[in-house]
Amino acid sequence: MVLDAALRVFLRHGYRGTSMQAIADEAGVTKPVVYECFHNKDKLLVSLLDREEERLLTEITAALPADPGGADLDAVLTSALTAFLGAATEAPDAWRVVFESGHGAESVIASRVQQSRDMLLSRLQELARSYMAAGNISDAERKIPVIAELLASVAESCARMIIMREYPWTPAELARFTAHVLTRGLDSDAH
Repeated sequence: MVLDAALRVFLRHGYRGTSMQAIADEAGVTKPVVYECFHNKDKLLVSLLDREEERLLTEITAALPADPGGADLDAVLTSALTAFLGAATEAPDAWRVVFESGHGAESVIASRVQQSRDMLLSRLQELARSYMAAGNISDAERKIPVIAELLASVAESCARMIIMREYPWTPAELARFTAHVLTRGLDSDAH
């Protein structure tokens, strides 16, 4: 209840414009009740980010094969990107906070957003490592961080397109098209 109220207040007023009193008012409780749950605004937003991150990572992990080395790269990327975009669009307000919290927020919040991104990058590096090992790609360890960073950036950009800019694509459509472009380029068969 308090986290949901905080989310609404953060969206209306931004990080700097949000007070514990405004959150209490939105939740229909007193300010001491909010402080009993969360010691300060940073801890409250970090808890909100934790909640959304857990849901997102669970959905992405479920979409990825345990050993992607032999799987079709286009299908794996489509599945993972669909899971990411689906999770983000199921809670667009929470992800608006995430997208805005990483830029210009207090250092505690920006640091927490970066930790979440680092966890995603780690999982993407594992995925890239499996594919590169299966394909006997040379200089893989040097290339893996670049591939993971590119995939994370593409996923984040796709989420911004749907959530922040309201592009007229469903998560599945954008995931399928983007994965195809990443794996096969722009050709006449692009979905």
